[in-house]
Parts: sequence; C-alpha cells; structure tokens
Amino acid sequence: MLKLGLTGGIASGKSAVGEMFVNLGASLIQSDAIAHDLMRPGRPVYDEVVRHFGREILNSDGTINRPRLAEVAFSSGMGASARVQELNAIVHPAVIEFENNWMDDIARRNPNGIAVVEAALILEAGAGDRFDSLIVVTCSPEQRVQRFAQRTGISEEVARVEVSRRMAAQMPDAEKIGAADFVIDNSGSLIDTEQQVRRVFGALLPA
Repeated sequence: MLKLGLTGGIASGKSAVGEMFVNLGASLIQSDAIAHDLMRPGRPVYDEVVRHFGREILNSDGTINRPRLAEVAFSSGMGASARVQELNAIVHPAVIEFENNWMDDIARRNPNGIAVVEAALILEAGAGDRFDSLIVVTCSPEQRVQRFAQRTGISEEVARVEVSRRMAAQMPDAEKIGAADFVIDNSGSLIDTEQQVRRVFGALLPA
C-alpha cells in the first residue's frame, strides 16, 4: 500500500486537495478531525488538555472550546511558543498513533490501495518518515487570509492577525517545499489544482 502525507500551511487548501485524491480512489484521514474526536470528554487526551490549560477552555457542557484553547495556546507573549509545544506534546502522539493504526487497517483491507493522511504539522511533529511520499500544498499569503476569513466567518483584518499568529508556529513554506516529494500550487483555480493532483496521482501509480 502507498502511504502519502499531505501537508501545508494554514488555509493553503489541504482539505480540497485531499478530497481530489479521494475522487481518484485514495482513502483519506484528516488529523484535525482525529484531534477533535480525541479531545471529547472522557478521552485521555481531553483530560490532559484540561489539566494543562485549565477549565476556562471549556464550554458550559464540558466540551473543549477549540477557539478558546487556540487563543490560550497561540496568545502573544513570551510563553506563546512554549504553550503551543505543550499542547502539541499532548495531542500529536495520540493523533499519530491513530493515523498509523488507520493506515495499517487500510493496508490489510486493500494492500494495493493509497492512504492519504492530511495534517498541517507532519514535518513539525517529525512524523514525515512514516510516508512513502510527502505532498505539500501552497498558496499566496493573501489567499490564506481570504480563505481563513471565509471559512471562519471573520473579517479579513482579524483573519490576517490569526493567520500570522498560527503561521509563526508552523515551518515556513520554503522549508516544507524543500522536504516535499511533490508540490501542489493551490494559488490558481480549482481546475488548475485538480490537474496538478491528477499529475501527482499518475506519477504515484505503479508503471
């Protein structure tokens, strides 16, 4: 089975590219969805996050308020980077274990299949060696702001601050591109992006 890592900076279009791979026959899992599930009440990750970041990150029903958690973890100040690392140290190992189990399951069910793991922090977590190929999605900084604003329903001014804050905790695009086996430039139209995905998919298939 072919194992692919799909990564890129915030609002680069990873999810759209991932769905394009699914349309071509690949299986896809998204690390953000895994993390969301692992942080449900009753899960060990939930307990650790609350223990480290306090009950002020919780909604009235006891669930984790993810924007509030992000605000605490990514807040400006001397301890911001340390807090992000603290959160990642709790969440990443559990997410990676879940992803690895998922890929093993796909391999058992379809030895000739293609499994795609979409995750923003593959390289930052030092987890790139699990994959046969690494695909990096890029776009322009202004497009990130526009897409993040549209996705979250906030103004572009607020989105610009938030995108800059989160990108500071991620590896620069140039470094990610340097580590990539394939790069998909998502700055153009969806049709252009889809054509690039098809070319990558064709290159990955056995001759």
